[in-house]
Amino acid sequence: MATKSALIYLSEREGLKDFATRFRPFKKLTTRFVAGETIAEAVEAIRQINAEGCTASFDHLNESVSRAAESYEEVSEYQHILSAIDKTGIQSNISIKLTQFGLEIDAELAYTNARTVVADAARRGNFVRIDMEGSNVTQRTLDLFQRLRGEFGLNDVGIVLQSYLRRTYDDAQMLLKLPARIRICKGAYNEPPEVAFPSKKDTDDNYIKIMRLLLSSGIYHGIATHDPRMIEATTDFAQRQGIGQESFEFQMLYGIRRDLQRQLDRDGYNIRIYVPYGKHWYPYFMRRLAERPANIWFVLKNLLKG
Repeated sequence: MATKSALIYLSEREGLKDFATRFRPFKKLTTRFVAGETIAEAVEAIRQINAEGCTASFDHLNESVSRAAESYEEVSEYQHILSAIDKTGIQSNISIKLTQFGLEIDAELAYTNARTVVADAARRGNFVRIDMEGSNVTQRTLDLFQRLRGEFGLNDVGIVLQSYLRRTYDDAQMLLKLPARIRICKGAYNEPPEVAFPSKKDTDDNYIKIMRLLLSSGIYHGIATHDPRMIEATTDFAQRQGIGQESFEFQMLYGIRRDLQRQLDRDGYNIRIYVPYGKHWYPYFMRRLAERPANIWFVLKNLLKG
């Protein structure tokens, strides 16, 4: 837990990026978790993912923009992504963070920007997943999502929930009444114990409870995890309840647990890989290290190799 907290702390200090990237092995390792810095590089990564039988979710890395002009640049970037998906024929939807679109500047600015992207995606027959960020913006994210869901269809826009937050089961029940397509993950931000479960066991127990709620809803959801125990809990529950493999998808992060990705694909499950790209990769990369100790050892081993 101390190591995780330290890495999350470091993820919030992007000024350390310049220091870290002086080490060539460290910079090289980011390519395992980040598909590059350009749309073209991410498209090539997704082509390979599609060739292996998986779909993707395209994500431009950037968080907490501080100027309205930056938020408009994010809108333009996502419109270019949607155009690239159409032109190349890759199988991918898109994932956005509302702080990219100005949520911490002005909620109405974020809504207008997000609506522009969702409308473009809906016109193209694509889907937008609104990612969940730190608990300081959870309610604002849900409020904005509900506005968009009221204007667009079930298969136009969806949301992410995090099982480590104490509020999430209630949020899932509320969202299913809309209804909404939900991606459930564990969460990777540093939160106080009154907001998030400090214990992994409690987070896992809540994850399973929410997963069962989602799978029982009859709506197509994303079960996002690399944890074999969560995967087994999901497949066991689906089999016992007679829920078909086509009724949901597993979602995983680019470059993490490729063995599990391949195995689930061989077993006939739908797999979607979250593919991040962009110049602002450092906070994302550090949170990936915090989520799974094996990622830290992977980095250290390769750094020692020089």
